[in-house]
Amino acid sequence: MKRNIYLLLALSALIGCKDRTNKKALEPKAKDSVVLEREAHQELYGNWVGDFVIDENLLEDGEGLPTTDYNPKINLTIKKITDKGNVFGQNVVKGNLRSLTGKLEGEGNAMQLLLDEPGDKKSDGRFEIKLRDDTLIGNWVAYDQSVKIKKRNFKLLKKQFAYNPNLMLNNQDEEYGTLVDWINSKKKEATDQDGDSTYTYVMEYYRSASPAVFSINASKQKLAEKDLKNLKKLDLEIIRNTIFARHGYAFTKPSIRQFFDPVDWYVPVSKDVSAELSPLEKDNIALLTRFEKYATDNYDTFGR
Repeated sequence: MKRNIYLLLALSALIGCKDRTNKKALEPKAKDSVVLEREAHQELYGNWVGDFVIDENLLEDGEGLPTTDYNPKINLTIKKITDKGNVFGQNVVKGNLRSLTGKLEGEGNAMQLLLDEPGDKKSDGRFEIKLRDDTLIGNWVAYDQSVKIKKRNFKLLKKQFAYNPNLMLNNQDEEYGTLVDWINSKKKEATDQDGDSTYTYVMEYYRSASPAVFSINASKQKLAEKDLKNLKKLDLEIIRNTIFARHGYAFTKPSIRQFFDPVDWYVPVSKDVSAELSPLEKDNIALLTRFEKYATDNYDTFGR
């Protein structure tokens, strides 16, 4: 009897050992350890800002240059570079944010970046960039060569973005002593006489801002109705949008960007800065917007 019991116990132990062996065989093997790429060239991280200039040599014969956005501002941001030469970033032009991926090759002044936009928009293309001392120099070429602007050139300097409520517009149009809206013009026919002949021609009239846009800071001072009641509509628009410019908002409308792209401190970085606005700025924006609905502008003639 005891012998049978011992045999049963030995058999049970043997079966349990086989079960454990089988379970181990069925368990997935440990995955190979993932080789992480380390970051490199962090001195290149950040915003690189400059003019995005049309290459006129690639315009079709007889094709005129655009009347607006000839040299829009570009902010090319490098976010990460790995020791394998993989590069990740984005660029902002005309308020459009496009991701960038590509490769970095070489070292020092022989360093070169090839960065590609996603390619799901007709306006996407490739950036070919070389580092020359403290400047990124290169060009952008459209993937689709049927587009009007096939190539642009640029020289970019590093410029880190930082919100500063003290930043103010300066007068970019010294010739006229004010800011002029060159995009939203009004045309009016006029007549003149030359001897016995009378001829008709078209005059263009433009609205201009008052000096108030250089002195009223809606990010620092609490505005009241008395501060705004005598201002032009254009004044109110510029003062309000200067708040957003300080936060790095990427304007899409050429009629707004014409006032901020030439400004040295303006760096477009985001499509939504609503969470960054202070309570004071939000109150002032609401008041300015209300006054804009009823304000008017005077139009005058300016030579270009």
